[in-house]
Amino acid sequence: MPAHQTVLILDFGGQYNQLIARRVRELGVYCEVHPYHRAMEKLAELRPIGVIFTGGPNSVYLPDSPHMDPELFRRGVPVLGICYGIQAMAYALGGEITTPKTQEYGRTRTFYSGDSLLFRGLPQEGISWMSHTDYVSRLPEGFRKTAHTDTTPVAAMECPEKGFYGLQFHPEVLHTENGREMLKNFLYRVCGAKGDWTMEDFAQREVVSLRKKIGDRRVMLALSGGVDSSVCAALLSKAVGDRLTAIFVDTGLMRKNEGDEVEAAFASMPIRFVRVNAGERFLGRLRGVEDPEQKRKIIGEEFIRVFEEEAKKIGAVDFLAQGTIYPDVIESGLGDAAVIKSHHNVGGLPDHVEFKEILEPLRLLFKDEIRALGLELGLPEYLVWRQPFPGPGLGVRVLGEVTPEKVAILQDADAIFREEIARAGLDREISQYFAVLTGTRSVGVMGDGRTYDHTLALRGVTTTDFMTADWARIPYDVLERCSGRIVNEVRGVNRVVYDITSKPPGTIEWE
Repeated sequence: MPAHQTVLILDFGGQYNQLIARRVRELGVYCEVHPYHRAMEKLAELRPIGVIFTGGPNSVYLPDSPHMDPELFRRGVPVLGICYGIQAMAYALGGEITTPKTQEYGRTRTFYSGDSLLFRGLPQEGISWMSHTDYVSRLPEGFRKTAHTDTTPVAAMECPEKGFYGLQFHPEVLHTENGREMLKNFLYRVCGAKGDWTMEDFAQREVVSLRKKIGDRRVMLALSGGVDSSVCAALLSKAVGDRLTAIFVDTGLMRKNEGDEVEAAFASMPIRFVRVNAGERFLGRLRGVEDPEQKRKIIGEEFIRVFEEEAKKIGAVDFLAQGTIYPDVIESGLGDAAVIKSHHNVGGLPDHVEFKEILEPLRLLFKDEIRALGLELGLPEYLVWRQPFPGPGLGVRVLGEVTPEKVAILQDADAIFREEIARAGLDREISQYFAVLTGTRSVGVMGDGRTYDHTLALRGVTTTDFMTADWARIPYDVLERCSGRIVNEVRGVNRVVYDITSKPPGTIEWE
């Protein structure tokens, strides 16, 4: 049982359900996400102050759809059902679910009852984010409706005597006005949360936990030099000191000069640092491979093989540590959720690794929590605020086959883009920005002659959690400078485009 208050989030298979977890953490309450069918087991183990049912893609009245164990509703724990979750609750308690003629998706004008605890102190009208086919057509006994829209009679319901609440819309997404406050009302007014989840607390408890788990054995860390693995290194260093060896594998797929920058950054830290230059090896394995999932899995497997070889040089190593974070886990598939893409340090791991156990101490943290933890651990700001970089590196930013020539082109173009963004003072405003070599060639005119060269895409997004993201509104004059410099300074590129796709429907990376 956790030492702090916990909320149990039960996953019914929606793709972005873990956004709920991010919002709960943001409000100072620890939570864990588990598949719905483990509800009773986790209820006994975690003793949560509240339970949240997430959304999901199914129709609750179908026999093969996820259903709740009715026993959960007899345990006296407050419950909040969201989207599919409100339907699962209503169905389990005797209500009816119907498929209407008119469905609701996107921003929807919604009317709220001000006397509901969930909506206490909030406007009685606002925009909510709907994404549903079915809805509650008949309330369970003891419930009353507390919100409606023009087409959905029960947009929210409650039975406050039992602590049961349901929302047909998604309060966790930023599009829902006052959604954060609704979740806060559930946590603090209904569940009695104290707000005892902080990064200071997490750091202290995780160090103690790692010391107990590792004992006097050795750990090898897969260090990419990015934010996640750097924070993981700092955390493990506090826990086990010189029993940690950080292996930095320069895959040849890093950003321009990044290998040297990473080595310099860790040179002054009290940590055993080993750099392995393996660019030819990785590029050789990727020769002729175009499928992005295959590239990710090849890179993941090769990482592990390099680590195994280095471990043999060091001696007996019991643990391999990785900077895996929650979005990696989610996008690689959690519970009944679909796999968006395999991350090299989650779904891309080979079946056989020569370590007794893999440590992922940051596995349940989101990106902004990682940064807060890094500052708590004393890491310098330039490391904590380093631009996010995918584990497979430029291997998934060069679309199609990866060659040394393409990598060099992308490194030069990406460096110009990052330089101009920093020069414009936008490097803290834009959450992530990078260049992509698209694999498309187009005709151009340079020096009065015809060219047929690469098309380069620039990508910039703003986000709080990397689970959803909006494309960054970079000023036209900045984009113009980027485009002009790239076309003039990078041989092999004659066209630059800017990606204006949000997440969803796209992902942040192109592959």
